[in-house]
Amino acid sequence: MTHAVPKSARLVEARELAPEIRHFVFEVPGLDRLPFEPGQFVSLRRSIGSEHITRAYSIASAPDGGRFELCLNLVPNGPFSHFLFGLRPGDEVEFDGPLGYFLLRRPVRDSLFVATGTGIAPIRSMITHLLAEGSSARLQLLFGARHPETLLYRDEFGALAVRHPNFTFQPTLSRPPESWTGLRGRVQRHLFDALAGRTAVDVYVCGLKTMVNDVRARLKDAGFDRRSIIYEKYD
Repeated sequence: MTHAVPKSARLVEARELAPEIRHFVFEVPGLDRLPFEPGQFVSLRRSIGSEHITRAYSIASAPDGGRFELCLNLVPNGPFSHFLFGLRPGDEVEFDGPLGYFLLRRPVRDSLFVATGTGIAPIRSMITHLLAEGSSARLQLLFGARHPETLLYRDEFGALAVRHPNFTFQPTLSRPPESWTGLRGRVQRHLFDALAGRTAVDVYVCGLKTMVNDVRARLKDAGFDRRSIIYEKYD
């Protein structure tokens, strides 16, 4: 029996998105193209002390040659995330994949993307890919965070909405400052306003399992076909 040899990824750059949340860009040395579908993940691996640790992270970028991008938060007392946050450009880490079944439905039709926190990572991959390939479907992003500074990629999504008339960005804050003029409350509160009575829509949901389960239950109660509810949940 043979085992797949894990690939090695080299850190190109890392930048802060929000307190204790960073955007990482990796390249795979010697690889012109890393084949993956938007929504998939990679499993990074590292031996820390006597423990061999593997962690799965959704790819936050559209397919782009031999590169992939991740959106990671620093986990308190999490040795693996502390290892990743300690990486410097040029450092390498082993990985397996890409893998996963949180994928775009084809043919693409009008779609609502619902995300919270770092659940935005695979959603960012999907939306940027669809816009880059020239999709004419109506694409909506309902993205929830607690505070304005934790609306990850906010400026980027805002710019995409300006450039692409078929894309709408709707951020909502559960703990907004008085100056906030956008949506307020959790994403579930705005789900059916975003759908505006439509059911012939694919809904992609990613975030903590409590939110994902709630959104799925609401959609099912409203008569949505289960095949049009595509989700991935984090613990």
